Amino acid sequence: MKYLSQNTPFPDVSEASPEGLLAVGGDLSVTRLIDAYKKGIFPWFGNEEPILWWSPNPRFVLFTEKLKVSKSMKQVLRNNDYTVTVNKAFEAVISECSKVKRVGQDSTWITNDMIKAYVKLYEMGYAKSVEVWRENDLVAGLYGVDLNNGVFCGESMFTKESNASKAGFITFIKNTNYKLIDCQVYTQHLESLGAEAISRETFLKYLK
Repeated sequence: MKYLSQNTPFPDVSEASPEGLLAVGGDLSVTRLIDAYKKGIFPWFGNEEPILWWSPNPRFVLFTEKLKVSKSMKQVLRNNDYTVTVNKAFEAVISECSKVKRVGQDSTWITNDMIKAYVKLYEMGYAKSVEVWRENDLVAGLYGVDLNNGVFCGESMFTKESNASKAGFITFIKNTNYKLIDCQVYTQHLESLGAEAISRETFLKYLK
């Protein structure tokens, strides 16, 4: 594990620990974040921790052609209960994501500094949000990074209704041309939608 000063480059991802931890320190500048995502690296740390950079192996991803939509979700989508938009309320989405209680975590990893950093990415066209509305109420959403390489790097999602985030995720995928959604690490929720583990080496090939 390498300690980064502001100008220290990332080490090769092969140097990551078995858990995927690659480096500590550095900063959350737009330049640093874009460089990280191009190399299959992402920040993930708690309020009282230094900046931690990760590149897990295996990597949890969703090939968009393998998206699974259950019969019940197909019915939800047919009912048109929700309106799904893109980039209409980025700051509201990331703020809601920061409030979600995560199993095994005492505090959010979406710190104020993280919010500021990703808002800058959004303002420069490198981040996207997906919003799910019931009438005028924001009931779910997700955000992530898009470097225009055919991969959407999902960061976090929230939901206030049981099927709303799935509706947003599925609609987003069906209306875009991504070849791969980077889910980073395993969750049962994303596995149910068709996500799977692949080697880090294979994942990196999709970033080129």
